[in-house]
Amino acid sequence: MAAPGGAGLLPGYNLCAVKRIQVRKTGQRLRRTEQRNAGTQGLDQRTTREIVRAIARQDASVPRAVAREIPSIARAVDAIAGAMGSGGRLIYVGAGTSGRLAVLDAAECPPTFGISPRRVQAMIAGGRRALTGAVEGAEDDAARGRKDLAAKRVGPRDAVVGLSASGTTPYVLGALQLARRRGARTIAVTANRRSPIARAARIAIVPETGPEVIAGSTRMKAGTAQKLILNMLSTAAMVRLGRVYNNWMIDVALSNKKLRARGLRILQEASGAHAPDAARALRLAKNNLRVALIMLKSGANADDAARRLRSAGGNLRRALGE
Repeated sequence: MAAPGGAGLLPGYNLCAVKRIQVRKTGQRLRRTEQRNAGTQGLDQRTTREIVRAIARQDASVPRAVAREIPSIARAVDAIAGAMGSGGRLIYVGAGTSGRLAVLDAAECPPTFGISPRRVQAMIAGGRRALTGAVEGAEDDAARGRKDLAAKRVGPRDAVVGLSASGTTPYVLGALQLARRRGARTIAVTANRRSPIARAARIAIVPETGPEVIAGSTRMKAGTAQKLILNMLSTAAMVRLGRVYNNWMIDVALSNKKLRARGLRILQEASGAHAPDAARALRLAKNNLRVALIMLKSGANADDAARRLRSAGGNLRRALGE
């Protein structure tokens, strides 16, 4: 006789429970990010507009998932700012999409915030080759993750952020475990709360974005969440470190025509000076926006403004007496 839980089962057994046990035994239990999404089944039979609308509907849930993690993100920002404020570094570690997003964020910090590339770094499983193509098996090598991070002489003054949508990537896990043993501040960014990487870090940021539009394609919602979180981590940390004045990019690298025009505009807005006066101050300050701003707001010459900035330990607000 069939049991209530399902045909052919012994009395008292539940079909779903049996399936869960069977899945665990075969090692195939699906992570939340890799389950099928009920809202996008039959995707390949929809019109183009319906496909795009379905993707947009799923993407709309990502900011809400990230917002729920704001307390953890804030803790991570304070940990990063504390590490960098003591002379340490921010080091990202990832594989595949996560690694590429990490490399992108690290690469954008120097021109945006005027910080040395040595202070914000990224490691990607498979190295430089993995930026433009898959390096098969690289993410499965935990020993390589430990070795690559050890080569950077990671220590207690550093902050290490491991990114993995699944939370199980061996390369990232190996690096995080080494970082924690070396006393670094460890942060995990993953879409799976009960994952090894979430447990390995002192701070876990876990935006639960759920099943992807295409089952298992974590470059989509999970990747978008990681990008949003990386924006928050690096930007907020740089604000805490005084690399932003008000909400202006006061340390933007004036390395091309567009950025020089942007720097001049920032200087005008921040000082209230007319364009010719701002341009003259910037020229006398040798393109140092901080020095030029002190000149315009205090009437000091370039040498005195630079001296005031040094005496304030580079703190622009303090140098301006604000």
